[in-house]
Amino acid sequence: MSDHDAIVPSNGATHHPASELQNLMLATDVVESFLQEITSFAVTALGGEISASVTISRQGRPATVASSDAYAAQFDEVQYSQSEGPCLTAMRTGKTVLMDDLAADDRFERYRPRALALGVRSSLSLPLDGGDHIVGSLNLYAQHSHGFGAAELAQAALFADDLSRALGLAIRLAYQVEMTEKLLAALRSRTLLDQSLGIIMSQRLCDADAAMAILSADSLNLDVALLVRSAQILRAVRTPPHSDGRQNQN
Repeated sequence: MSDHDAIVPSNGATHHPASELQNLMLATDVVESFLQEITSFAVTALGGEISASVTISRQGRPATVASSDAYAAQFDEVQYSQSEGPCLTAMRTGKTVLMDDLAADDRFERYRPRALALGVRSSLSLPLDGGDHIVGSLNLYAQHSHGFGAAELAQAALFADDLSRALGLAIRLAYQVEMTEKLLAALRSRTLLDQSLGIIMSQRLCDADAAMAILSADSLNLDVALLVRSAQILRAVRTPPHSDGRQNQN
């Protein structure tokens, strides 16, 4: 989508999806709150009496993480319980699934009668690409047939594209945070190990290799992890002993 493209809702207001999504990301602290805002924006942008939801795959299982109203979440749950439906198919195939009229559509035999009973007549589910794979779907539901024509389909596709980028960014940020935390943990472990080796070298008047051999043997004999033994050595040095030779437990 070019910088000049914009979604124009039925109420006449002009919205630029990319800038709107960026503003939403800046205004919310967590991804789920951000997604909740997105569903409301989708309803406003597309106009009409529709419900919207975002389904995300979590540990291989679908979950509704945001919905414009209780109906949308309920429509999603019917699909999860039957293991079939437009949103699940969009996630599994990476293709848009449009159902113009559930009453006349012969797909999803288990899902359709339950959805019709809840009031769904037409739906549109678009896959959300998180970068490496499909991570979810944007789901739109209408309680009348043919709720999503060519114009709505084009608008929803642009919206889903921007949403996919936002989710991809969130995934990359989460990965970077995880990697940073692992790096910090590794650095803390390295520091702990180095400090304990320094203590052994000072006490035993040996080099680093000999200190490492002593620490490894200690760890093996006491049946504790290397870092646990390192922490024990540091505590022993830092804790002043009582006059009777026992270490202070405070």
